[in-house]
Amino acid sequence: MFTIILLMLTGMLAGYLLRRKRLNGIHKIITLLIWLLLFLLGNEVGGNEAIVKGLHTLGIEAAILTLAAVAGSTLCAWGLWYLLYVRPKRKEQEA
Repeated sequence: MFTIILLMLTGMLAGYLLRRKRLNGIHKIITLLIWLLLFLLGNEVGGNEAIVKGLHTLGIEAAILTLAAVAGSTLCAWGLWYLLYVRPKRKEQEA
């Protein structure tokens, strides 16, 4: 647990120190690393017999949790977008 917290704080420190640097192409590296992490996660899940054998028992609960997580994330992202971009523009137009 402390390792995870330390890694997170190290990343925050690196971001803080590099905030003024122009890091061209960093989004491509981040995307590639996310794809790699997703592949490794899928590989780990697919290689675990207990998980693969128990997939049929998850059924509707897993689907409901997944849909609720996606809906909640989408709703929160939309709300944040509205508060940060749409609402200030409306106030500017009214003034």
